[in-house]
Amino acid sequence: MDITFGPRIFKTGVAVIIAIYVCDFFGLDNIAFAAVAAILAVQPSLYRTWKQLPDQLITNTLGASISLFFIYFLGENPITIGLVIMIMISLSLKLKMDSTIPLTLVTVAAIMTSGAGEDLYFALERFLVILVGTISAIVVNLVVFPPKYKKNFSDNIHSAFQQMSLLLRTAISNELTEGSYQVLSRNFKKELENLVEQFELFDEERIKLGKSRTKQLNDREMIVFRQMLKTLEEGDQLLGKIDDHYFQSKSEKSVNQLFDQYLEELIKYHEYLFLKYQGKIKEFQHSDADMLNRRNEFYESVLSLSKEDPEKNIRLMIVASALFDYTFYLHRLDQLLNQAQK
Repeated sequence: MDITFGPRIFKTGVAVIIAIYVCDFFGLDNIAFAAVAAILAVQPSLYRTWKQLPDQLITNTLGASISLFFIYFLGENPITIGLVIMIMISLSLKLKMDSTIPLTLVTVAAIMTSGAGEDLYFALERFLVILVGTISAIVVNLVVFPPKYKKNFSDNIHSAFQQMSLLLRTAISNELTEGSYQVLSRNFKKELENLVEQFELFDEERIKLGKSRTKQLNDREMIVFRQMLKTLEEGDQLLGKIDDHYFQSKSEKSVNQLFDQYLEELIKYHEYLFLKYQGKIKEFQHSDADMLNRRNEFYESVLSLSKEDPEKNIRLMIVASALFDYTFYLHRLDQLLNQAQK
């Protein structure tokens, strides 16, 4: 069994350790709340970390204040706690601070179960403990292992491609067992979803913090990364079309070879583009014109099949259309790489 131990896991553990030590140093009780706050406050990007500090201070202060108000006037009971929680969720959404909701609700629950009606200091101490956990996580997130977006995204997109290429290379020949294919397909789709989320964080960081704080983020490379992601998504669409239509067409062996050979050429072209991005390919080792000529040859071959028997080969045309889309986005990626490397 593989165990994932990434930077975010490490940072979460460090944040909990620091929060507990700070509480112990100042003699604060209820350190469990500090640990929970530290766990909830660790964020996946620097921008979200910076944004979280004022947001958490606002919503936690509101949550503490409203909790104390309701305890004082309505008493400490389940109905009051539920009502305050509903109010805080609504306020957080209204203020567009929905990411702070989990920790704010911890603050509300901590204060409203503290017996604050009898001991106001005890409730305020719990609020302070939660702030210690929150600030500890934010400091750790900023200082320990700041995210290396460019390297992480490049590595992850290459990993996703490796899985996709195996799926595509065996899609027509149907060489993988059903179980192996399904596992690999699920892993690829999961990696693709993670890449979409990672790119959104990447882009958000560049826009919100500005170039002065994100020197590693280059506008041209952002365009290249977006196209890399789009090309993988087109590969995923192609896999779906093959699954849905290719084998139902009951193609002859010569047709299988035609599609399989062209698909192999596209995957090699995709591999070449990764090496080109990494600067590992000599200039003029690959001719874009050759690939376009090969695409046209494939198009003519598929078109002739369609003319022979349109009804029978309609499914083949659907798969061929997905292949042309994949080719288009590969060609576009090649053009963007040429522009970025000038």
